[in-house]
Amino acid sequence: MGQHEVNTWYFSPYPEEYAYCDTLYICEFCLLYYASHKRLERHRTRCQLQHPPGNEIYRKDDISFFEIDGRKQKTWCRNLCLLSKLFLDHKMLYYDVDPFLFYCMTKRDKLGCHLIGYFSKEKESSEDYNVACILTLPQYQRHGYGKLLIAFSYELSKLEGKAGSPEKPLSDLGLMSYRAYWTETIVGYLLSTTDEVTIEEISQKTSITTQDILHTLQSIGALKYYRGQHIICLGDKVVEQWKKIQEKKKRFISPEKLDWKPIHFTSSQLRYL
Repeated sequence: MGQHEVNTWYFSPYPEEYAYCDTLYICEFCLLYYASHKRLERHRTRCQLQHPPGNEIYRKDDISFFEIDGRKQKTWCRNLCLLSKLFLDHKMLYYDVDPFLFYCMTKRDKLGCHLIGYFSKEKESSEDYNVACILTLPQYQRHGYGKLLIAFSYELSKLEGKAGSPEKPLSDLGLMSYRAYWTETIVGYLLSTTDEVTIEEISQKTSITTQDILHTLQSIGALKYYRGQHIICLGDKVVEQWKKIQEKKKRFISPEKLDWKPIHFTSSQLRYL
């Protein structure tokens, strides 16, 4: 895929004729797949796509986010899901993409916008999930992109004016990334204010659900019982760890660079039959 040769982790239901290929060649822009490098090269001479087929809703430095409607770009989104299944063990959709929006993070250069990762999101979630599936491609992992994807999903939730949480189950790597994001965000907010705050107020400011906030505070030992009530108390070790993370942090989402408004769908737009 592009300049990268990546070992896959799990089975993905590509068409049967590709099941026994030692190497699958994937166009990094349109995500079509081929059994040989020669066929991919022939395709690349004709492929006109240089970025995900949706609206660019965020741009900062060399990072861009695109919003793609699964109903309008079925083939591309199905190919994205097939690709993702190679690296995600838990059950996920790969055919019925109509009810989902896909938010793809890319890295721009003179050749185009190269896919780093994405998350999908139900157009209407009865349980207020703000992420259905999330993945950073293996060749871009351990560079802070996963946390950037998570942060972006919460910026959308803030604009929607509601708290959200990822759909369960999460992969082990996904759960680790979310716990790191929740801890960093909650501790950062608590350190930024001198006022007494409640769990509900933290949720309103961060769009993290009260349940995820409580679990996070418990996991870092910040929830104490004092004089008959629970209080939030950050230990020195937690604060020092947060400061070290901030010093090393290179990538973050700038809300002012986000050009997006919440989308409201009619029942006919949620699914196309």
